[in-house]
Amino acid sequence: MFRFLFRMLGLLCMAAAFVFLIYDGTKSIAANALVYTKLSEFWTLVHAASLAQLEPYIKQHATPALWDPVTITILDAPTFVVFGIIGGVFLLIGRRKKPLIGYAR
Repeated sequence: MFRFLFRMLGLLCMAAAFVFLIYDGTKSIAANALVYTKLSEFWTLVHAASLAQLEPYIKQHATPALWDPVTITILDAPTFVVFGIIGGVFLLIGRRKKPLIGYAR
């Protein structure tokens, strides 16, 4: 049950990464320059209030040093890269285990 859920979330994230890759690719071809959508721009379009609440939450519940180098770097990354990494992790967690050859269970 949980493996199915992780695989489904992984495939949805990979599909979103592919959609953003195509979207950024077409924008880059039209602009004759490398153009990509930052995760913070996408998050602002989806729900700006939660992005504004993220900084105080991280500074209150974790070390304040986690905000500047780590979270800012992730928010400035291309959206297709972030969704691709998250999808890959979910797919790795949800994969089926290889059967052992030569061992009886």
